[in-house]
Amino acid sequence: MGKIKQYIAGLSAAFGAFCLGASIGWSGPMEKPITDGDAYSFSASSDEWGWVTSMMTLGAACMCIPIGILIQLFGRKLVMLVLVVPYLIGWACIIWAANVYMLYIGRFVIGACGGAFCVTAPMYSTEIAEIAIRGIMGCFFQLWIVHGILYGFGVGALASPFVVNMLCGILPIVFFVWFIWMPESPVYLLQKGKSEKAEKSMKWLRGQDADISADMKAMTDEAKKEKPKVKEGMTRRGSIIGLLISIALMFFQQFTGINAIIFYATSIFDKAGTGLSPEWCTVILGIVQVFATIIAIALIERIGRRILLMTSAALMCLTTLIMGIYFQWLKDSDVGWLPVLAICFFIVGFSVGFGPVPWLMLAELSAEDVKPLCGAIAGTCNWLFAFCVTKCFPLCIDNFGAAATFWIFAVISFLAVVFIILLVPETKGKTLNEIQELMGG
Repeated sequence: MGKIKQYIAGLSAAFGAFCLGASIGWSGPMEKPITDGDAYSFSASSDEWGWVTSMMTLGAACMCIPIGILIQLFGRKLVMLVLVVPYLIGWACIIWAANVYMLYIGRFVIGACGGAFCVTAPMYSTEIAEIAIRGIMGCFFQLWIVHGILYGFGVGALASPFVVNMLCGILPIVFFVWFIWMPESPVYLLQKGKSEKAEKSMKWLRGQDADISADMKAMTDEAKKEKPKVKEGMTRRGSIIGLLISIALMFFQQFTGINAIIFYATSIFDKAGTGLSPEWCTVILGIVQVFATIIAIALIERIGRRILLMTSAALMCLTTLIMGIYFQWLKDSDVGWLPVLAICFFIVGFSVGFGPVPWLMLAELSAEDVKPLCGAIAGTCNWLFAFCVTKCFPLCIDNFGAAATFWIFAVISFLAVVFIILLVPETKGKTLNEIQELMGG
């Protein structure tokens, strides 16, 4: 029963990722009705639509560092619950937008909330999980994101723009109603000297009859350690190496092209001339991503992080290479199925490794005393990388062509394989202290 309650708590915290995923998936099917003027009383130009999509990632980048401070001051649970208010305000701006600037504001605000969840939810999940299931729970965030993307693609293919906006806008309320019943992180409670509340939280998570003495002692000892100043903590060799590896993984996660493909999936399939409805091609994409992420969760504690990352990068390299070949030489041939198949396998590659693992390893590679700051820095970098990719992708398509753009993604994916082989440590089955010792911390 203890593991089930940990799963429930982890899934509820990570449901914020479902809200984020729906916001990401929203962009694909909503591009045409908004640029054609069918969704609102105004239309958006191609450049304006580029800003609508990328403002979400910019908002997320701006929130990652402040949220690292807030969760240390007020706790993981309270901060995540309060985020529901701006989330709803952001969706209200989108639902009742009177001009494109309201769309900018709405997308920026929901992006800021999504970026906050990217830091807070994985941290909460790893802090409440016992070692045996930490890897699985660390993947819950990515699991909910891909379900949210599928949700956005699905309602976008079936409903009118106003209904799509409403169905996405109510999701933060669902999160609030579910997560309000969950306990605060026992790690945070011990850091604040609230040992009785921490023990109550642990009993809820592990079960009333579970022996939590060893876990409580380890967390209490860690909390009672004389904490170095943040500057001292960040100058340790383990902290520096962990942060640099995390930032590099975030770079490869974004610059291998995932958000460019997800945000512009409908228009990519339209340009490819697959012969299928672009909207339903994106739904197929979302379904593939969900199943691939479930497979990754099943494998992550059996195979390990490094193998999943290497497999992921290699498959993304191969599929983006094929996409470039298609757009360069095969577009006029009768192989409209090829780009659909290639992108589906790209999604599989991303989902089994570079989707969930960088966020999990961010939590694992950071020592407790610098984890909030490291998470905030790496999260900010991730969203700034995502902003660059989503804003520049249509410009690269227009200036260099689709083939060259996908080949750039292929080269970066190959470099990711080399980086993993040479520099990324295996964290499977190790305690957080053992990981720090491995990196010389």
